[in-house]
Formats: sequence, structure tokens, C-alpha cells
Amino acid sequence: MAMMPKRVKYRKQQRGRRKGKSYKSSTLGFGEFGLKTLESEWISDKQIEAARVALMRETGRAGKLWIRVFPDKPVTKQAAETRMGKGKGSPAGWVAVVKKGRILFEMEGVPQEMAREAFRLAAHKLPVKTRFVTRGGQA
Repeated sequence: MAMMPKRVKYRKQQRGRRKGKSYKSSTLGFGEFGLKTLESEWISDKQIEAARVALMRETGRAGKLWIRVFPDKPVTKQAAETRMGKGKGSPAGWVAVVKKGRILFEMEGVPQEMAREAFRLAAHKLPVKTRFVTRGGQA
């Protein structure tokens, strides 16, 4: 099942800007280990879910996982073979706007090497460069 908001005030949203750093959610808040972005990008609901599945599979559902991003921005798409000037397309999916420095996932209750490997596999599912971080500092 895709991650998406239960309800939104407006069906369509403007694209906005992706530049800048994330000051909010840039440090570990819950777990021992985390996955931090080094780039700004949109991350789709499917990419977040694929990363979550990879994390769960690698850790054998041990420990606790926090997902620190949520896809709450609608992305629209025009129908195929539509001429220019026919208005904005229909909502096609949901994305999370992620800025540089944002923590995406956090984990605790597993050994550091297992967490590092799980985050490495999850990072392959994401469109951004990431870094493994620990509570004591970056490892």
C-alpha cells in the first residue's frame, strides 16, 4: 500500500524549490543509527517503501525502525500525447521533499555492522547520496 496523506486541502501543488539545507530533522532524534541525505531531491512513496522493505529484510525485523520522511506533496502528470496548453495534469503520485542534511531513517536494537549493511542496501533504493550516521557522531 502506498504512503500518502489521508486527506489534503488542495489536490494540486506547485513544484517549489529544492535548494537549501534541512535544519529540521538533521540530527538523530530516536534511534542509535541513521541514514542522512547529502543532496536535495524529491523521494517518492514507492522509493521510501522499497528502502523500508530492504531494511526490514536485512535486519530480520529485529530492532526498531523510524521513518522520518513522509510523502505529502502531490505530483501531477499530463496524459500521454497531450498537446501543450491544456492545463495542469491530474495528480499521479506523492513525494517527500528532502533537503540536504535530512535524516531519512533511524534504527536501534541491532548491531552497528548489521545497521550499516541494512542502510547500505536501503540507500541503493533512493535517488540521493546518503551517509550512515551514529548517535556518537558520523561513523
